[in-house]
Amino acid sequence: MKDSIAEEHLYLGFSHQYRDSIFPLHTSISLFLLSYCDCKLFKIFLVLTGEDVDDRFVTKNLLGDVEVHLISRCQLPMVVQSCCLPAVAVKDGRFCRAGLSVVLRHIIQKTYEADPSKKDVLELLGFKKTCLKACAEVSQWTRLCEISIPLAVEGFLTASPEHCQTIPPDILQLERKLGEPVRVHNDDKIRRQKLQQQKAGAKAAVPVLGKDATEAGTPVEMHEHPLPSLELSVAFSKLLVQEVSEAVNREAPHIRRTKTSDLPLLDHVFAEGLYFTLADIVLLPCIHQFLVSSKKQGKNLVNLPLLSSWYQRVQEVPGVKQAAGKCNMQLLQLPELMSAPEEQLQDFPSVPDELEEVNEDSHFIGGPRPTMTKLMENGIEAKFSPHPCPNWTVDWTNLPSAVSPGEGKMSRERALRKQQQLNNLVAAVTKLAKPGDVIVDFCSGGGHVGIVLAYMMPSCQVVLIENKELSLIRAKDRSDELGLNNISFIQANLDYFKGTFNIGVALHACGVATDMVIEHCVKAQAAFVISPCCYGFIQNTVKFKYPRSQQFKEILSYKEHMILCRFADQTAVQLPPERRLIGKQCMGLVDLDRAWAAEECNYSVQVISMEPESCSPKNNMFVGIPP
Repeated sequence: MKDSIAEEHLYLGFSHQYRDSIFPLHTSISLFLLSYCDCKLFKIFLVLTGEDVDDRFVTKNLLGDVEVHLISRCQLPMVVQSCCLPAVAVKDGRFCRAGLSVVLRHIIQKTYEADPSKKDVLELLGFKKTCLKACAEVSQWTRLCEISIPLAVEGFLTASPEHCQTIPPDILQLERKLGEPVRVHNDDKIRRQKLQQQKAGAKAAVPVLGKDATEAGTPVEMHEHPLPSLELSVAFSKLLVQEVSEAVNREAPHIRRTKTSDLPLLDHVFAEGLYFTLADIVLLPCIHQFLVSSKKQGKNLVNLPLLSSWYQRVQEVPGVKQAAGKCNMQLLQLPELMSAPEEQLQDFPSVPDELEEVNEDSHFIGGPRPTMTKLMENGIEAKFSPHPCPNWTVDWTNLPSAVSPGEGKMSRERALRKQQQLNNLVAAVTKLAKPGDVIVDFCSGGGHVGIVLAYMMPSCQVVLIENKELSLIRAKDRSDELGLNNISFIQANLDYFKGTFNIGVALHACGVATDMVIEHCVKAQAAFVISPCCYGFIQNTVKFKYPRSQQFKEILSYKEHMILCRFADQTAVQLPPERRLIGKQCMGLVDLDRAWAAEECNYSVQVISMEPESCSPKNNMFVGIPP
């Protein structure tokens, strides 16, 4: 295990150094986490992206005990060149992890695997190990931490004086997030403890970690904090691997009888609630730079009392000041701020406009018939092109077992249906592909599509992109068993893949993921073969608004289109035939809208039903040809 860990290379972008941070801020964040974890498992490369970067300056002013190697982008392994940084690649250059959250989560996991005593490091991943796991394309919180805040701070630092007079909207959004009630998996119990504490009117002793508290054997100071302090007690008891005192845990009978709706809400201690997580690690270098710049400009932080308190509180976490010192981050000591008057906060924009649209009412009442009738009155009905090769099939019996989707824990019936689905996609790709083409299997899962394509088309390069690590590792294991050398693997969200390719393929890309794949293909002017899925998960996001095509926008509202999407999921075999037929028609209309949107970019697109239709309740397939 340790040998394989040592062979991993971590690639970080370097454009310039400003004050005590390296830019882009994603690099400073990555280096801060490495220092916090005391992780020496990766060979670190700084990828020079600035035009006038002085190599000597970089080496001299870099972090104290971190050994780095300088490299230009053209020297990167090919699989890394196609990704946004930061990225981690194994030595053979065929398996890459890209994007800030994916890379940081990998660093944490590898640190814990190498030293299981570092349970505090593993705790950074939060409850059920899901912190920043949801991709930024669909999660507002991940997007805010991973993309919006770093970019907002970088923009703030580089803006002209007249343009940095106002607080960036994303910083204000974070301030408001810190003011929202906290929900945690055991919040009922903690809220009852808080109610008991409030009724007792007591002050709880809360551990406060001074600058020397992280040294071995140094006793932790206990100070009296005014209410609310239960949240602090719970948060820091976890950090110190202690239990909240028995007096706090014991509930009086009248407390146990209190209705949940009458319990007090919990206040934020850290970014995601009560516990210190990876989100705090990501935000600290960014907010630190913002506060340093604001202080130099003499700005009053009265409108950011929660953010200022959070910044001070994070410094009390064991190991944070030490890690900041290694990174030359001179953390500020801010005066305690009172909350700004409500009317003063109202002068600032709240949620950015594009995020407000995401939060539209998602509860849609009523059936699809009025919407379908409205479209029909405008000459729009679901229509399907004839299947170009309905009887074509992969010769599964003569392929190695590792190629077949039956390899794994799949039932025989499900494996047969999966083979039938693959027959449709592989047939379409075979008609499009030429020797030397690069084929990208988006949302690849365990590699059912990509491995078949790589095995059957040895003259093409196949790239599998998937966000779930275990699925991609299974795919690589199958590929290694087959000895394939024309395949590579990228664990990343779709937005972090920037490579060029000729054909994009996706089997059952869920919800908005189908539109993301189409967008990637259109940008690359690549053909696409896509089978959509999970229509009920479609909703407006920061990047995508529905309906997609101009024709549908002129007829349907967002709410009407969402009704079609919800009923497009009503195609399960156990439903009545009439219900399934309406579901199939709704699927056809949703996909017709997507096809017309691609045709607005001069694509030729066909919507086809897979053969046999019984291979899946979600049996639609797009074939798009670029201009």
